[in-house]
Amino acid sequence: MIQLSEGGAYLINGTEIVPDGAQAQAEIKSKTGKEVSREEAARETIAYSILKEHNTSGNMEKLKIKFDKLTSHDITFVGIIQTARASGLEKFPVPYVLTNCHNSLCAVGGTINEDDHMFGLTCAKKYGGVYVPPHQAVIHQYAREMLAGGGRMILGSDSHTRYGALGTMAMGEGGPELVKQLLNQTYDINMPGVVGIYLTGEPVKGVGPQDVALAIIGAVFGNGYVKNKVMEFVGPGVASLSADFRIGIDVMTTETTCLSSIWRTDGEIEEFYDIHGRKEDYKELNPGEVAYYDGMITVDLSSIRPMIAMPFHPSNTYTIEELNENLEDILNDVEKRAAVSLDGAVDFTLKDKVKNGKFYVDQGIIAGCAGGGFENICAAADILKGSYIGSDGFTLSVYPASMPVYMELIKNGCAAALMETGAVLKTAFCGPCFGAGDTPANNAFSIRHSTRNFPNREGSKLQNGQISSVALMDARSIAATSANKGVLTPATDFDGTIGKYKYHFDSKIYANRVFDSRGEADPNVEIQFGPNIKDWPKMCALPENLVLQVVSEIHDPVTTTDELIPSGETSSYRSNPLGLAEFTLSRKDPAYVGRAKEIQAAQTAVMEGKCPVEVKPELKPVMETIRKSYPDAGEGNIGFGSTIFAVKPGDGSAREQAASCQKVLGGWANIANEYATKRYRSNLINWGMLPFIIQEEDTKLPFKNLDYIFIPDVKKAVEEKTEKIKAYVIGEAGMTEFEMTLGELTDEERQIILKGCLINYNRVS
Repeated sequence: MIQLSEGGAYLINGTEIVPDGAQAQAEIKSKTGKEVSREEAARETIAYSILKEHNTSGNMEKLKIKFDKLTSHDITFVGIIQTARASGLEKFPVPYVLTNCHNSLCAVGGTINEDDHMFGLTCAKKYGGVYVPPHQAVIHQYAREMLAGGGRMILGSDSHTRYGALGTMAMGEGGPELVKQLLNQTYDINMPGVVGIYLTGEPVKGVGPQDVALAIIGAVFGNGYVKNKVMEFVGPGVASLSADFRIGIDVMTTETTCLSSIWRTDGEIEEFYDIHGRKEDYKELNPGEVAYYDGMITVDLSSIRPMIAMPFHPSNTYTIEELNENLEDILNDVEKRAAVSLDGAVDFTLKDKVKNGKFYVDQGIIAGCAGGGFENICAAADILKGSYIGSDGFTLSVYPASMPVYMELIKNGCAAALMETGAVLKTAFCGPCFGAGDTPANNAFSIRHSTRNFPNREGSKLQNGQISSVALMDARSIAATSANKGVLTPATDFDGTIGKYKYHFDSKIYANRVFDSRGEADPNVEIQFGPNIKDWPKMCALPENLVLQVVSEIHDPVTTTDELIPSGETSSYRSNPLGLAEFTLSRKDPAYVGRAKEIQAAQTAVMEGKCPVEVKPELKPVMETIRKSYPDAGEGNIGFGSTIFAVKPGDGSAREQAASCQKVLGGWANIANEYATKRYRSNLINWGMLPFIIQEEDTKLPFKNLDYIFIPDVKKAVEEKTEKIKAYVIGEAGMTEFEMTLGELTDEERQIILKGCLINYNRVS
């Protein structure tokens, strides 16, 4: 079904794979009549050509990227614009689209959600942007319909910023990376590896894009095969897929932890642009005659079967048939995984969902940037036609990804067909993906064509004993399960017809509702604020020496951004840094906030010219111990703050608040064995936090929760690019030395850390 090469591979004429090795060059010459070095062939990928066109450094090993367009939604754009304003923003230098698809219910927190929207509208007018009102489109569907273009690059403040199927290399990053673009700075990365995804065959009836995506995620997430690399989709199987099908696979590449994605393009994609009135934005993209890939994943589309990603990760994958045939064994395994993910906070089982040997689910959702596409919903309507979901506890909700998609479903009858079954159609909204809409009942099991199924989402509040669990599936199998009144059913069991529907895009919907400045800024517009929109608090520069207190210690294999800062109801506070910070680690380690504030009080005292020991007396013996070896450590040259340890933090969302909330509570660092994603590490750096790495050992850590760590000359270490940084655990017996590293940092990143955060780095007084 899916095969991963052990090393690199060459692709000849887009159709023949030659594994890298001693015989590779001879085979290439026999097929092409010429010799091509690995270095030359690496420059023939689609990804390389796009990156080269957008690189401003002149060095393809050290990239400085300028993006063509930017996009954000309403739980990120306020913080981004506030940061840029503090740095002297006068005008958006590139098209910047502000969508409103996360806080669009305006149902939580009084006026504060709509206040954010009005802030966005007035900023779009003042600085020359585009404003998409609530319920019109989810962020990524609008970008597909209106922003993408062949050979372009788009940066978005949402992790699922992926438009590779349309020939656009897109990346999801934390807000500070968009701030840099707004200030005419660059996105700085080393040249990423490129992994070929070689598709053959075509999907069988009943298999959808989520099935293909989950099969790939299951094969590559755990081994890091594509981590921080670009996934380049090639091969003859691409031609068998519609544009919508390709988009549905592409958006899920985020869950592999890759950096970005790109696809070869053809007439299907040209037709997509033509349908949307933008035929001139199409560009044919193909790898060169001989292209070299750092790895090759071969996917036989005809062998893919309906998939399910069981709780609590998109990589926990099985075929639905496999699950149904091995319920007891697989559900036992899910319970074991849950015990780790949930820290034993609640009793979790799915065995009570098995009745008479059949697995029953409680809820179905087809939604958002992954599930809400036109073809997905039409296929679901065909499978459900003539059936009824029943009047028991099972429910089905469908969220078309944009108002134009919704309109076409009304015109072609699919909307009516769905509603007749008992399904509910709702407007474009990302809420079901992050726990702000269609939250299941306690102990309920929901199947969703959406992007994630992490723990601590979808309404779970473990500290209150509340748990719900989500499995990811394709819309087609969700429909088949719905038609079977909640009995888990693969869509390949459906023996009817799944039709092909022609899509007609109605451009008037956006023309009549979306504000588009067309790049013209109006400095006379006053920004409309609300009482919940707050400025970032003052942050100081990195001190010469640091005393850190470990205030949370997490030993899960992976820690998601949802566990660092919960999603769902906290979204309403994303424009209020201090208000949101109160929720930091609230579902993973409820004691974190109080502990962080206690050590932060010492740093506040330093910044106010007071004695830190007076506000936190337990620092007195700590400082006495430090001064025995470092007598000069004291007033004016030492700072105090918190750190957390996590094995592998940062999987999931791009939201900067996973780092900024720690920062505004006095966080100076994270300590990890590795970082799950580049974007989380970048968020730490941009908020002036030290991304320490400590080598994973078989023995226990040199420190434990609540220990104090002294890092002498930390400022000097950052300035002088010291490879190994010496640190000490402060104990009753004295100081115990250990080492950490910071990994590779650009010169700009070092300056951001030294200044204390990106705001300080760019601040205009």
